[in-house]
Amino acid sequence: MICEYLNNELHIENVSLASIAREYGTPVYVYSKGKITDNFSSYQRAFGDRDHAICYAVKANSNIAILKLLHDLGAGFDVVSIGELERVHAAGAASSETVFAGVGKMAREIERALALNIGCFNVESVDELSLIDQIAGKLGSRARIAVRVNPDVDPKTHPYISTGLNENKFGIPMPNALEVYLKAQKMAHIEIAGVACHIGSQLTEIAPFVAAAERVQGLINQLDEREIKINQVDIGGGLGISYGQENPPAIEEYVTALCKTIDPSLRIAIEPGRSIVGDAGLLLTQVLYMKQTPAKHFAIVDASMSELIRPALYQAHHPVMPVSLYPSRETQLVDIVGPVCETADFLAKGRELALGADDFIAIMDAGAYSAVMASSYNTRPKPAELIVSADQSYLIRERDSIESLIANERIVDF
Repeated sequence: MICEYLNNELHIENVSLASIAREYGTPVYVYSKGKITDNFSSYQRAFGDRDHAICYAVKANSNIAILKLLHDLGAGFDVVSIGELERVHAAGAASSETVFAGVGKMAREIERALALNIGCFNVESVDELSLIDQIAGKLGSRARIAVRVNPDVDPKTHPYISTGLNENKFGIPMPNALEVYLKAQKMAHIEIAGVACHIGSQLTEIAPFVAAAERVQGLINQLDEREIKINQVDIGGGLGISYGQENPPAIEEYVTALCKTIDPSLRIAIEPGRSIVGDAGLLLTQVLYMKQTPAKHFAIVDASMSELIRPALYQAHHPVMPVSLYPSRETQLVDIVGPVCETADFLAKGRELALGADDFIAIMDAGAYSAVMASSYNTRPKPAELIVSADQSYLIRERDSIESLIANERIVDF
């Protein structure tokens, strides 16, 4: 946990969350530099001397300050759009350290990625492979690719974030992968760099990772027989975190299992996102009103599904911590809900808390898939983002203004 109470006041590292709320307003995202660093360093230590690449999944949290921090720590990057690639570029990282994944790459994205000397495209279809070859030829270059295979492994996670089953839209079915590599081998502007695989997000068991890695290793053996040499295996990301109810494997256990399964002569690339930033962030919000109905007690707060959609979208659980403790107060079972005009606008249900109007509360484990999935629904400005290092806080994204939300819109006289 990145927070602890000092004299009944919740702190992140050595900074009071109440002081952040008063200075910057709420809602606001707050991240711990120390926790991000510790999580990334755990991956580095786990690999030891094994040849590897840790390509942070930018989709988890794409703030440029966080990308710069991870680049300085030695991370490469996994992007799924040209916008994410431009963020990595803006953070000062070389595109050659980046893999471009995603099932629907557009021609203009491929062209820009080649111009930036992308490290590798993770190819998801034959048509995409042909388009990359065509564009690389037009630019007079060769594109480095890995075929993303779909191993048909059940990741045992939420169906919306499962990506490795035959019914999912991602990757090349494993039985077709050899044929795709043989086509790639004949293309003048394609350089085969590796094999890629990603089976889902928020996995809490080792077995699906191992099953996928075994199937990928089997494909590599087939490719070797056809004299198609593979140097790198990108086994994707997906390692989960605990939101209070899960018990995921430790980073060291996960990495050790991959290293045992993949031939030691091969470089291993992984694409962690949530497990680096998820438990390193929180959403700070303020109680507007306490409301009692015949059926429920509600704490109505100034954050909403616009700032944290995971509970509404995935039925996700996030721990909740009051910023200030009042020992004399009695607790009650409350639902924490926002002001958006949707019944789905809830952040937590059935929590035993002692809350009152104007209290600040922290929605924990909001470092991943929170700010990046935020919207301006109901014309709500997106919050500011801060990062804390020891006893200092730093603003890394200004809060949107109403003016900025409507700046690109035009009134038309019909």
